[in-house]
Amino acid sequence: MKSYVFVLLAIATATTAGLACSPVDQEVVSEGVPDMVTNPLLAEWNTPFGVPPFDQIEDAHYLPAYRAAILEHRAEIETIIANPQAPTFDNTIVALERSGGRLQRVDNVFSAVNSAHSNDTIREVAQTVASELSSHNDDINLNADLYVRVKSVYDRRDSLTLTPEDRKLLEETNKTFVRSGVGLDEATKSRVREINGEIATLSEKFGKNVLDETNDFDLHVTDRTDLGDLPSSLVAAAAAEAKRRGHDGGWSITLQRPSCNPFLQYSPNREMRKRVFMGYAMRGDRDNASDNKPILARMAALRAERSKLMGYANHASFILSDNMAENPERVFELLDKVWRPALRVAQAERNALEEMMHRDGIQGELEGWDWRYYVEKVRRERYDLDEDLLRPYFEFNAVRKGTFEVATKLFGLTFHELANVPKWHPEQQVYEVKEANGDHLGILYMDFFARESKRGGAWMNDLRAQNRLDGDVKPIVTNNFNYPPPAADGPSLLSFDEASTLFHEFGHALHGLLSDVKYTSLSGTNVPRDFVEFPSQVMENWMAEPEVLRLFARHYETGELIPDELIQKLQAAAKFNQGFATVEYMAASYLDLAWHTLESNGAQSPRDFETAAMEKIGLMEEIIPRYRSTYFSHIFEGGYSSGYYSYLWSEVLDADAFEAFKETSLFDPDTASRFRRLLSRGGSRPGMDLYQEFRGRAPVIEPLLERRGLVEAES
Repeated sequence: MKSYVFVLLAIATATTAGLACSPVDQEVVSEGVPDMVTNPLLAEWNTPFGVPPFDQIEDAHYLPAYRAAILEHRAEIETIIANPQAPTFDNTIVALERSGGRLQRVDNVFSAVNSAHSNDTIREVAQTVASELSSHNDDINLNADLYVRVKSVYDRRDSLTLTPEDRKLLEETNKTFVRSGVGLDEATKSRVREINGEIATLSEKFGKNVLDETNDFDLHVTDRTDLGDLPSSLVAAAAAEAKRRGHDGGWSITLQRPSCNPFLQYSPNREMRKRVFMGYAMRGDRDNASDNKPILARMAALRAERSKLMGYANHASFILSDNMAENPERVFELLDKVWRPALRVAQAERNALEEMMHRDGIQGELEGWDWRYYVEKVRRERYDLDEDLLRPYFEFNAVRKGTFEVATKLFGLTFHELANVPKWHPEQQVYEVKEANGDHLGILYMDFFARESKRGGAWMNDLRAQNRLDGDVKPIVTNNFNYPPPAADGPSLLSFDEASTLFHEFGHALHGLLSDVKYTSLSGTNVPRDFVEFPSQVMENWMAEPEVLRLFARHYETGELIPDELIQKLQAAAKFNQGFATVEYMAASYLDLAWHTLESNGAQSPRDFETAAMEKIGLMEEIIPRYRSTYFSHIFEGGYSSGYYSYLWSEVLDADAFEAFKETSLFDPDTASRFRRLLSRGGSRPGMDLYQEFRGRAPVIEPLLERRGLVEAES
């Protein structure tokens, strides 16, 4: 048998009185501080609906804007600390909530652009500002004098006249200080500061390396037969990519998922499939200038050390103590319950694929680079379903229209495209979202296509979070994707999975748009990590329903509605390859927890550590984790450390929640109204309380196992 490793190889210290910086820090933060009027990031935004003035913002504006906003925030915090009046909910907790508004605005814009349309200058700013923001946040969260005021209010919480949302804000504010280490001695605080700063810098470097490794790969194909049955729209996109990369003809396959995954699915050239597969799997693991192994190992060690300083056994215990799951043991309990049946299904799938490969005259064992190719062949044979026949019905604008149709039917929302608003990229689409009565609800930016300046995956950002603290502030949210861009002679046609991703991210957008709370920090998606994916994943359920497909799935050329026969084939094949999909996802979830249940640095190299972790759970040799450690941006660049399991945790909720609609109707007004209320509360109440209020009971796991075809395998 092959081994898993074979497959891989084929801010200054706070004083006791306020937030004074050291002279060096003050000089750094003050350097190049601009006038509040001349820098568009700091000036008032006289734009439609108050959207960011992307057409005026230049790369050189970001760092000075950050530094000016940090200074302003520091002054606001000093004012709170120096207030001679006794601490109250308003002059301390609400004042803290109001503080840093301009800094948050700058950070929202920069983070969105850095993720979706970056360049060398912006990435340099990200590296520089990461440590400065970390230091600034520590100056606040580790300040003993500030916490004296917060704790004074918190200790009197039962005697104060507070609304439930007020009380939640107070609890979360106190928790932030405690979990940051405000109660530690000064020497330990100093070490926590050092750790936070180093992690912030390493995280930015990790993400840059992944982007560089992804962009550097180019498989130049010169023989059309090596593309196999690659859909014509993707053939055209590959030709355009080859031209962009300076090739005289041919087709370029990249490591962007819209390029590499279809190639693995359709190319009959096994050696080329291997090159693409290994190119993807070995990103950040080539012992070159972009190698991420030392970075991630250092981050894991720093997180383990910090957790010990905070009084926790490991990073996972620290993170999960503030999530719905509460501790690693409960996460492992969920994962283990699904892992065993999923592995059995994946093994049966492997056998079927290997049999097909042998019938093709290729002997030996199925390899990772064979899986998607033979999945497509078996799907065609078993279900008479060719995914290429689906793409013409999923032109990206049609799918986007489908998400809007669902929101209209569920909540009465309408979407109106805006032509004359600033954008960070000309390909973006921007919509005003209105209530059924015509009232303005918010603004939605959508950025659809893959490019070298955009990180991989799909995500949602807040450009402005909803709140009612000082007037009725409406949300501005973004959805970001990595779809194949339209070729010169055709549109961008999506696979079924890519179309589902649009519904998923739109669910995040709805979570932000439908928010109806007083405080920004409790608004929209500001919820525990293992609840944040619930609204997005539940939205995916609607797309696969025949009633919804008939709303939007029309052939992009003929306008023909998707045939019932094709819908029936889709439904018949819905559980096909779910063993693989579940196993590769769960392997990454186990890997995340393996890194973050470490209680010390450990003796193994990152590659050996990963191999041992996967062998421990019995991962099949033909499957690698959805994200290997060296490009696992969710946990080493984003905010999902010890939280990648949350997609499965949320899927338990979403599968059970969708049953409430299936028990009535897909667009039942009463069920939709209760679901909207759940979405509207953001983080103002515990997620499980909101869920049980909606469903009338705790969630059950059976709908998830049934959906993924794991019921028989479990028994």
